[in-house]
Amino acid sequence: MAAKISEDYPQEIDEQLTGFDSSVTEVKTMLEKLMAMNRNDLQQKLDPLDQAKLDLMSAYSLNSLFWMYLVTQGVNPREHGIKQELERIRTYMNRVKEITDKKKAARLDKGAAARFVRNALYDAEDKDSRKKVASKKAADATAESPQPKRPKQN
Repeated sequence: MAAKISEDYPQEIDEQLTGFDSSVTEVKTMLEKLMAMNRNDLQQKLDPLDQAKLDLMSAYSLNSLFWMYLVTQGVNPREHGIKQELERIRTYMNRVKEITDKKKAARLDKGAAARFVRNALYDAEDKDSRKKVASKKAADATAESPQPKRPKQN
């Protein structure tokens, strides 16, 4: 394809057409792989969120290809209904992304948060006074309780 075009068109256009041709070939290869898979088997293996992602990706890809087709036919796609369809699919894609982000978001561990705050407000003097009070209580408790007698050693 590039050899024929390079004789009739400038080099810049030839490079763009060659790139376009390779991109179309890649898209065709990917679509052939996708179409070769059994859709029902694929849907059963996926959870509902992944099914939605697959459906949205398929719809967006097909509508994007139609957008490109309209451009090649000289139709302005911005004035065509395809623009609204692509925007509608994008809003659903954003909703799925929000749901995915919420699943990935960290959950609040209340116990860990309480320990973090308690340790952040740590006061060394306060801890020393607590230790002294606790040791006094322990000493008072042992002084008040009778000491057991030691058995005689033979």
